[in-house]
Amino acid sequence: MGWSTREIAQLAGTTLRAVRHYHDIGLLTEPPRRTNGYKQYGVAHLVRILRIRRLTELGFSLSQIATMQDTDEQPVEALRALDAELAATIERLQRARLELGVILRQPAPAELPSGFAAPGVVSTMPPADRSFIVVLTRVLGTDTMRAWADMLRKPVTDPVAGRFDTLPADADEPTRAAVARDLAPYVRTLLAENPGVGITNAGTRYSARYVQQAVSKALEELYNPAQLDVLRRTHRLLSEPPD
Repeated sequence: MGWSTREIAQLAGTTLRAVRHYHDIGLLTEPPRRTNGYKQYGVAHLVRILRIRRLTELGFSLSQIATMQDTDEQPVEALRALDAELAATIERLQRARLELGVILRQPAPAELPSGFAAPGVVSTMPPADRSFIVVLTRVLGTDTMRAWADMLRKPVTDPVAGRFDTLPADADEPTRAAVARDLAPYVRTLLAENPGVGITNAGTRYSARYVQQAVSKALEELYNPAQLDVLRRTHRLLSEPPD
């Protein structure tokens, strides 16, 4: 006398629904039926269900199990592939934990690379500046971004930066001219102290045109018309010899 569906599920430590699902997808053969029409499972079915459960616990999908031969031999190649996949997953999770530890110790926006800038500096950045930096991290090369990171580890102390950040969109002509005039020496000093910063496609897979378009789009979306005008004026002033 064999086991019923409920009994085989109980013996295997699984559910009726799981056993029926194995039948539906072809992982488990249908057992013979008794005269009353109820299924009658045997030892082979129990062994098969236990094998399926063990392989799924190891990480195999049901579709992978379906391709394996139901023999006493272990699916060695499949196990090796799964072991390599699990090792890679563990390594990725360990890296993620290390980065989370850094973020928890020194809170910084998650969208920025870990350790990219000092948390104290990042926390004082206006939202537009932070978003602009995020765009730069996606389109500039490693060496260029390293130069930007070095520059951003130093807190901003010049009050002209604050004047630019709070410049209203409807700022009048004299105000914009004054901010640009005062901003130019500040930017010139930053460039002199950090010669590696710039907008270039060096070390990237992008064309110079693509990088320029991405940066231009970010500027247009993040800064108001008066600020953009000040940036254009500052750029022109930087091309002139300093006083």
